[in-house]
Amino acid sequence: MGLQVEPILGAEELQAFRAGFRGELLTPDDRGYDDARRVWNGNVDRYPGLIARCAGTADVVAAVDLARERALLVSVRGGGHNVAGSAVCDGGLVIDTSPMKGIHVDAERRRARAEAGVKWGELDHETQAFGLATTGGTVSDTGIAGLTLGGGFGWLARTYGYTVDNVLSFDVVTADGQLRTASPNVHPDLFWGLRGGGGNFGVVTSFEYQLHPVGPTVLGGMVLHPADRGRDVLRFCRDFVATAPDELGVIMGMLTAPPAPFVPEELQGTPVVAIVVCHSGSLDDAEAAVRPLREFGPPAVDVLGPMPYVAQQRLFDDAFPPGLQYYEGGGKMRDLSDGAIDAVLEYAGSTTSPLNSILVAPMGGAVARVDELATAYPNRDALYDYYVFAAWDQPEDSDRHFRW
Repeated sequence: MGLQVEPILGAEELQAFRAGFRGELLTPDDRGYDDARRVWNGNVDRYPGLIARCAGTADVVAAVDLARERALLVSVRGGGHNVAGSAVCDGGLVIDTSPMKGIHVDAERRRARAEAGVKWGELDHETQAFGLATTGGTVSDTGIAGLTLGGGFGWLARTYGYTVDNVLSFDVVTADGQLRTASPNVHPDLFWGLRGGGGNFGVVTSFEYQLHPVGPTVLGGMVLHPADRGRDVLRFCRDFVATAPDELGVIMGMLTAPPAPFVPEELQGTPVVAIVVCHSGSLDDAEAAVRPLREFGPPAVDVLGPMPYVAQQRLFDDAFPPGLQYYEGGGKMRDLSDGAIDAVLEYAGSTTSPLNSILVAPMGGAVARVDELATAYPNRDALYDYYVFAAWDQPEDSDRHFRW
């Protein structure tokens, strides 16, 4: 144990609370506490006073009531995949919904209801059994809860909008301990805030999503170019995406080529520009749409081709494994000017770790067709999202990577 944590409840109080709680309660003295407090980002090392691993909505209500009555510091855990580690807090109460894994797919109505502990890989597995999907993430281990409440980028964003644009309703326990449904017609203000406003309005216990015909096979994968071609490649890709169909999702990545079987040995460990794509339409349309990407350069690596949609959703999993030290920055750009391209490449050239990456994702399409005030998620007219990821092994190296 690395830190002495004051108990939130005395022994008798804990026993009384446990009697009405169906899930698992973990104090710092309990076996399993250390595993339960850990999250995806190994740089987050916090010690809650109590972890309430909820088995269902009644447990969430009980935990919210406890927090309100005791004026406790609270964090809420879904998938635990947030870089900032907001799922755990020092000395407070973690309301952990990760055991809540229920999923129901209504294939006829193209809807899915998923509980807050579900991860995107799990939801994709269920919806793809019916050839359906909704916009959701690019790493399958990400929880649906945090990504949805924060807006939700994914491969289908240009086609069907952000994740929040595909939410039909939420079930949420508000601070007064009441379970409420929020939808366009019921508590519409709450519905508006939950779509992009983060976890500031209560503990969401389930999400209802609109599904769309996707897969089970899509055209996906990537092309790689050596970094010394970076300026030409990014300028080409910027112009290419400007006229690309909405069915084509694209991420431009500045990274170090991995030691993967599809990467030539002489390219492994060197800086590259990756163009990663997913086309969710017909394979004939997809082949025509990506042909310019295959012809430009030509690329040093071309692994574009038909693949299961669930495999496309796992494409970045190995690049962001649990337990590494992570730090993230990012934002939005109105356009990708030549000056912005030069700045991105210069910054990428100063990387402090072979695990670092800079990702630029073109938006537009369905994202931009949603009215700016329709949800709490802003800047619909920005044509690019960008993400700067630092990743490293040793905690003692953190300051250097934070500065990058």
